[in-house]
Amino acid sequence: MEALMDPKGKVVIVTGASSGIGEATARQFGREGA
Repeated sequence: MEALMDPKGKVVIVTGASSGIGEATARQFGREGA
């Protein structure tokens, strides 16, 4: 499946990133270069 957004080089703010879905989201953005 093709990604809708490319986060490389962008700043992403994830609220609630200390646990759960927020943490997983923040980690994934990091893996993708945000």
